[in-house]
Amino acid sequence: MTQTYPEATVGALVVNEKGEVLIVRSHKWGDKYTVPGGHIELGERSEDAIRREVKEETGLEAEPVELLIVQQAIYPKGFHKHEHFIFMDYVLKAKSSKVKLDGRELQDYVWVKPEEALKLDLEEYTRIFVQKFILIKKHGKSTQK
Repeated sequence: MTQTYPEATVGALVVNEKGEVLIVRSHKWGDKYTVPGGHIELGERSEDAIRREVKEETGLEAEPVELLIVQQAIYPKGFHKHEHFIFMDYVLKAKSSKVKLDGRELQDYVWVKPEEALKLDLEEYTRIFVQKFILIKKHGKSTQK
């Protein structure tokens, strides 16, 4: 089926008690590293969608802290399908660091310091997300209104 409008999605930069972020590898992004996330169901709030997606994909219970960045991905070159996304990217606080991947969408994961994440083979939207997180962490405030 051909996509006729952009798809609203959520992405999660999950932070553990050590200040590390969860980075996952996905075949959907050409085996590059990305973050957990997915589409928002009809009638679902984005905050509920990100909790659900993180739980489904990683087994983690996590709470949204902040909507950090909104990105548009119009036919992203690294994605396995020709689609148009609106990414609502959240920072979440993990209740534990015990990841259990679903095995369907995600193939691997690492907990790393945010600066170390930039050394991984990240897909471009995740790289922007992590860079924004580091910038805000460094300056102590968000630019979101």
